[in-house]
Order: sequence, then C-alpha cells, then structure tokens
Amino acid sequence: MPDVTTLLAFAAIALGMVLTPGPNMIYLVSRSICQGPRAGLISLGGVALGFVVWMLCAALGLTALIVAIPYAYDALRLGGALYLGWLAWQALRPGGRSPFQVAALPVERPAKLFAMGLVTNLLNPKIAMVYLALLPQFVDPGRGGVLPQTLSLGATQIAVSVAVNAMIAVGAGSIAGFLGTRPLWLRAQRWLMGGVLGALALKMALDSRR
Repeated sequence: MPDVTTLLAFAAIALGMVLTPGPNMIYLVSRSICQGPRAGLISLGGVALGFVVWMLCAALGLTALIVAIPYAYDALRLGGALYLGWLAWQALRPGGRSPFQVAALPVERPAKLFAMGLVTNLLNPKIAMVYLALLPQFVDPGRGGVLPQTLSLGATQIAVSVAVNAMIAVGAGSIAGFLGTRPLWLRAQRWLMGGVLGALALKMALDSRR
C-alpha cells in the first residue's frame, strides 16, 4: 500500500488536475449553467462512474504493463506532458477561453445526462493520461502489489475529483456570473489554470521512471 506521504502527494496533483480545464469540467459547467445544478450533479454521476472504469482498467493490468515496459511508459509520459502543454497554451494564448465561458446546450433527460457524463470521461485524454502515465510514477513495487496500490491511488483521485467537481457544478452559475462581469478576474483565472497545467506538463516531462 502507498504510504501517507505518497497518497497526499498524489491527492495534491489530483487536485491540481481537477481544477484545470478539460472536457469533464467544460461539460459539467455547461450543464450546470444551462440546465441547473441538479443536471450538473447527475452528469457528475456519469463522470464518477467513468473514473471507476479507468481505475479498474489500470488496476487490472494496464498500469502494471506500462510499468514493465519502459519505452511504453516514457511514450505515454511524454505524450501526456505534450497534451497538458497544449491545454496550458489553450488557456494562455491570446483569445483563449475559460471553461466558464460556455455555449448553450439543449435540455436533456437525467438518463442521457448521466450517459453523456460517462462517455465524456471515458473519451477524456486528460484522465487517460492520469491513469496510464501519471499514476504509475506513484506505484512502488517495493511496497507490495501493484493492484492494491493502484486501487488506493485511484480511490484518492476519485474522491478528490468528485468532491471538487460537485462544488463546481453547484456553484457554476455564480462563478460564471462573477467572472462574466469582471474581465480581469476572468483573465487571472485563465492564467492560473494555464500556469498549473504548464507546471504539471513540465513535471511529467522531467520525471523519470522509478
């Protein structure tokens, strides 16, 4: 099992990841603003199930396979760093958009909201990168089996992500209204997100395999 320090370090990175813009955040914010917080929370249920699917895939062999194949691990690690760098550029470039600047979406039934949340997460390259390239950096074969470590780290990521996304879904309308009337705050939010993404991209690119 991972020690407390490892779990806290991974939780901190998971927090930084969930606070940065990506498909999950954009979808949840859009749903909450267009259809209300309840729709955002139902969509979050689908996103949470997607996290569980990713965690089980990693725990049942994908992460162990990547840890065992250095070139595959390095390819995914560098690919993830490039993707995070691209997200950082999208936030920082002139004319970049905040996830709280969203287009209108049609009203959907709860079942479809849940399903769309699940699909959005399963097709989210940022989450794939977390489980296939970032999480293996925290798995230490010297501390026991890969499976229990992966499950512990995955559960930590899910807990952090669901808690933060729930708060974002509930407060999306208020946050969007606040930022919409304060251009400087909106710009600061984009630069903060871009800076966090850039730092994570640099960390991933420079980190070597344990």
